[in-house]
Amino acid sequence: MDEKPMNTLSSESKLMAALSYVWIVSVIMLLIKKDDQFVYFHARQGLVLFLASFIGIIPVIGWFLWILVLLLDLFGFIKALSGERYALPGVSTLAEKIKI
Repeated sequence: MDEKPMNTLSSESKLMAALSYVWIVSVIMLLIKKDDQFVYFHARQGLVLFLASFIGIIPVIGWFLWILVLLLDLFGFIKALSGERYALPGVSTLAEKIKI
């Protein structure tokens, strides 16, 4: 899988990758932007965070996890928007297993 260098990424790719961290949008990006490896990378991480956010309905412990997911979403959004392919700790390992 060839990855475009950061300076050749289009603003559309950066925006689509960033939007992948907005809840269910990650699923949409996985389906419609499979051919863009930068978006695909971030969409898989966004999907892991989206699924983890459902644990937030569990009282107390889930709430802390939900806050962590929200912070990781924000961090991933910023990294993607800046054109950086950043592997979120703990999330990227799970995300690599997703093959759509």
